[in-house]
Amino acid sequence: MLKELKWGVLFSGAILVWLLIERLTGLHDEHIEYHAYFTNLFAVVAVVIYVLALRDKRASLPNQEMRWIEGFLSGVIIAVVVAALSPLLQIIAHYLISPDFFANMQAYTINEGLMEPAAAREYFSLESYIIQSVIGALLMGAATAAVVAFFLRTRDRDTSRHKT
Repeated sequence: MLKELKWGVLFSGAILVWLLIERLTGLHDEHIEYHAYFTNLFAVVAVVIYVLALRDKRASLPNQEMRWIEGFLSGVIIAVVVAALSPLLQIIAHYLISPDFFANMQAYTINEGLMEPAAAREYFSLESYIIQSVIGALLMGAATAAVVAFFLRTRDRDTSRHKT
């Protein structure tokens, strides 16, 4: 459980660093029109972190053997840690890192005709982003854990050949 806590905190730190990079590169203001495209690149970082985390988990197991379910559950625990930290991450992101993000996104989506003003205010708000980040951390974390655990498992692969 300590490994999962460690990796959940590291993942959360990576989110904050990513948001800072977005802010510094102008994706939260002067280049906001590209935000939707570049923010999704964090998925690559997320997968790399899950690979490193589950490799770390596997290395700690007897004979470095890990079944899919062990890797999956470890990844889900990481996702739960990230989800639990998500409200705090959103507060840090939107009060300290990028306090004008919501106003900028609302203005952009309204000016581009992508959203009506009421919908933009509702969607681009701290409450909405906290909900989205908690749900996203759980769903995407579980999905990523399932896939990464499948590729990093060692004990499920050949069990059918060894049965007598």
